[in-house]
Amino acid sequence: MKTVKLGALVSGRGSNLQAIIDNIENGTLSAELAVVISDQADAYALERARKHGLPAVHISAKGFKGKREEYDALLIKELSQRDVELVCLAGFMRIITPTLIKAFSNRILNIHPALLPAFPGLHVQKAALEHGVKFSGCTVHFVDKGMDTGPIIIQAVVPILDNDTEDSLSTRILRQEHKIYSRAIQLYAEGRLTIRGRHVAVSKGEQSADAFLINP
Repeated sequence: MKTVKLGALVSGRGSNLQAIIDNIENGTLSAELAVVISDQADAYALERARKHGLPAVHISAKGFKGKREEYDALLIKELSQRDVELVCLAGFMRIITPTLIKAFSNRILNIHPALLPAFPGLHVQKAALEHGVKFSGCTVHFVDKGMDTGPIIIQAVVPILDNDTEDSLSTRILRQEHKIYSRAIQLYAEGRLTIRGRHVAVSKGEQSADAFLINP
């Protein structure tokens, strides 16, 4: 098993980043955070990285309105200089371009707080509650050119309770995000992921044909 070099792209508080850092430090994730990059200078995620002695870089997006490819070229330069193999979007609030996707083809992961392909985009917990679905959850997927459309690696399912609010549902989903993002990275590090069209096969995975969930 190899230790995969990660580059994390962040914009905000970085709770998923913290979970990744913690799992690396406790030995359950075979990875090294080579760099944490934010488009926001005041992102708390950068402070999290610095507290753990990790390279934390601010690359400002100011002046790049309508020039997203040029901004992504700066990201590629920084990531490449750090020998990053796998890019993890961890609350990065910019739409990345084909320039970055091509440079790290099938090597960019994202976590989304819904069970894709349902509810892509923003405000997904609100949408789930309004639609009256009985389950929500989170998804880790490879990034492609679409909006939350890439091949799905792993999902966690969270039942929606009758008294749930947007905040309470978001909080319960976030706890699962912290678990499955590191799990997806570990599967990559173990070389167990194979993309076949829209499907991601996981080698040596145990599956039950009779597994199911019911709510309520």
